[in-house]
Amino acid sequence: MKYDLVISGGTVITPEEISQVDIGVQGGIIKEISEGLQGEKMIDARDCYVLPGAVDPHVHLNMPTTTTTSSDNWETGTKAAACGGVTSVIDFVEPDKEQLLTDALKSRRTEGEEGSVLDFGLHMTITDADQVTLDQIKDVIGAGVTSFKLYTTYPGFLLDDTQLLRVMSAVSENGALVLVHCESDAIVQFATASVVKSGLNDPSAHPLSRPPQAEAEAVNRVLTLAGTAGVPAYIVHISTAAGAAALARALENGQTAWGETCPQYLVLSEELYQQPGFEGAKFVCSPPLRAQENQFALWQQLSSGTLHSIGTDHCPFFYQNQKKLGLEDFRLIPGGLPGIQSRLELIYTCGVVAGHLSLQQWVETCCVNPARIFGLNPNKGTIQSGADADLVVFDPRVQETIRHENLSEQVDYTPYEGIFLEGKVRSTFARGEMIAHRGEFTGLEHRGKFLPRLPRKESS
Repeated sequence: MKYDLVISGGTVITPEEISQVDIGVQGGIIKEISEGLQGEKMIDARDCYVLPGAVDPHVHLNMPTTTTTSSDNWETGTKAAACGGVTSVIDFVEPDKEQLLTDALKSRRTEGEEGSVLDFGLHMTITDADQVTLDQIKDVIGAGVTSFKLYTTYPGFLLDDTQLLRVMSAVSENGALVLVHCESDAIVQFATASVVKSGLNDPSAHPLSRPPQAEAEAVNRVLTLAGTAGVPAYIVHISTAAGAAALARALENGQTAWGETCPQYLVLSEELYQQPGFEGAKFVCSPPLRAQENQFALWQQLSSGTLHSIGTDHCPFFYQNQKKLGLEDFRLIPGGLPGIQSRLELIYTCGVVAGHLSLQQWVETCCVNPARIFGLNPNKGTIQSGADADLVVFDPRVQETIRHENLSEQVDYTPYEGIFLEGKVRSTFARGEMIAHRGEFTGLEHRGKFLPRLPRKESS
């Protein structure tokens, strides 16, 4: 048989094996994985790795804050992601007060469908634990959203322990899971007040206002609450050795939980907040960048399988006219970093080449596990017959230094400026279409589709 597309001669990487085979694609679906396949279009992947399209489970596109909106919209953000080997993203629904969850979901889904060039899923943010809200969870799940974001800090978002248990119990009863931002609000408020009282008001105050203890306490507490409610829990953006260790203990006790970290916590450190002038504002995110010794612990936990996923928490703001809103008060600096385009290449260079991860662990944490955890498989995050032909051709021979001007993210800097990469995404295919090649978007506009997901009980 002659297929629409064949990617030939590459080294195909899956969690199960590494093999030199061809991939035959018909109608946007992987049909055969074998040797000697023929296609109408032949892509020569010799000397390259072929891996499943990366899945970024944690992005914030066109996200409003109290003072501004993240600078990448659905179109610009997903185009940048495609150039970095990403073929699916999961963003968030953040309902207004008094807005029905399903109405907010419908609006956010429409926004994605009108702008995204990638297939996308959504997480639902829950900021209230009243019965009216809890009664809507089943309807949200019926609409294809099976993951619910909870916060332990931030005014207007945080839930206390009683509220967390109420929401977790309702989510559990409906076969879904929770994602939790874990920072102790009490510790954050206490530390912030102490820093402000000392007179420190520039970006160097940010890591002091959200100390490592805030994460460690909240991860421990949230996992205890999740275990009590019997709900599977995904801890987002773990930044500290202590936070990762708390998750490890829960897993050893048999709890159903997963941990995510992000490239910024693996390759950047808190010294960047000490830069002269206001430059440190470029790195303000929550949780903050940490002391360098945390990086080794996070790499170890990824290698051992205690941390399962690497998301970007991509939430970009222009340095000039957005980050500088906090020029007189570090508390007003919009929190978030760009990074949707660089994840796969950063983790290959700083993880695989540096000896922290194997090739298969690289693929697991960036492609396979995010799809499995959030119910996007078997269509996404895998190379197997019947799956969507979401594929990446990655050339390990290409060397390049990260420069802002070479990225497609809609923002005026990259926190990874100057990092030397050993390996680059050559081509990205989504449902059999080449959507990016050598750093340029080549696909169709508005091609992204919403990815509805089933409750865990039904998808298992």
